[in-house]
Amino acid sequence: MQIVVNQNNIRIDKYLSNITEYSRALIQKMIEGGYILVNNNNIKAKHLLQNGDIIIIKDGFIKNHHLEPEEIKLDIVFEDQDLIVINKPSGMVVHPGNGNKSGTLVNALLNHTNKLSRDEVRPGIVHRIDKDTSGLILIAKNDKVHELLAAKFKNKTITREYIALLIGELKTDTATIDAPIGRDVHDRMKMNVTNINAKKAITHLSVLKRYQGYTLVNFKLETGRTHQIRVHARYIGYPVFNDPVYTKNKSTSFGQYLHSSKLEFIHPVTKERLIFECPLPKEFNDFLINLETK
Repeated sequence: MQIVVNQNNIRIDKYLSNITEYSRALIQKMIEGGYILVNNNNIKAKHLLQNGDIIIIKDGFIKNHHLEPEEIKLDIVFEDQDLIVINKPSGMVVHPGNGNKSGTLVNALLNHTNKLSRDEVRPGIVHRIDKDTSGLILIAKNDKVHELLAAKFKNKTITREYIALLIGELKTDTATIDAPIGRDVHDRMKMNVTNINAKKAITHLSVLKRYQGYTLVNFKLETGRTHQIRVHARYIGYPVFNDPVYTKNKSTSFGQYLHSSKLEFIHPVTKERLIFECPLPKEFNDFLINLETK
């Protein structure tokens, strides 16, 4: 791609992010890799352009060739030209990784649309939810929107709420768990409340209903650490029911009873306030009905 500059004294990363669908962060990476030239010269992201400069953007920086589209049905809650909101089923991995090369949400998204934010492994994925967590997840359809949504997550202007069934009858009606989370030093597959290489983690909870031996709880995330709700729930002594990692009980294939139930945010382009709520999956709801009869 060749672009003739029509402005003076503007940083190249800012200029290109304004006139292309590339995010500023992606442009900076492309510059560092030598994929963007000015007048056939390598430059830095802070380089100031002048009217008449010729920018060359080389092909080959973004490679999604190892990601295969797959015809997997998606439960689309909302979609426009900028973003998609998906109701992900429990059991679906969000993006390919070690041991999960197919059957992921990304594979399904690539079959659904060719408009996703550019990433070699996670196109479109702005945030994650665990494989066995069901519910709402937000997808970016271009780099600019991805960057804007990522900033909203960082600035905590996207509201995320979850519903979980906890083992045990929680005594308090509301609580805030403020406990740092880091990688478990004994098991790298787990996270733990720790002060070792940990990050701040804050979770707010409120009880929705108590059953004999269980409590249905609404969780509101202030931060977004890996396995945050599951780790904090175990930390306070009321782990998420059917969690195959953080309980010692035998779990069914459905996985933890944890559901991303609500997303609320200002659309990064239209500026409209969007609120999405998603009912519990059938397995989760049927189990609650069964508890009601006991």
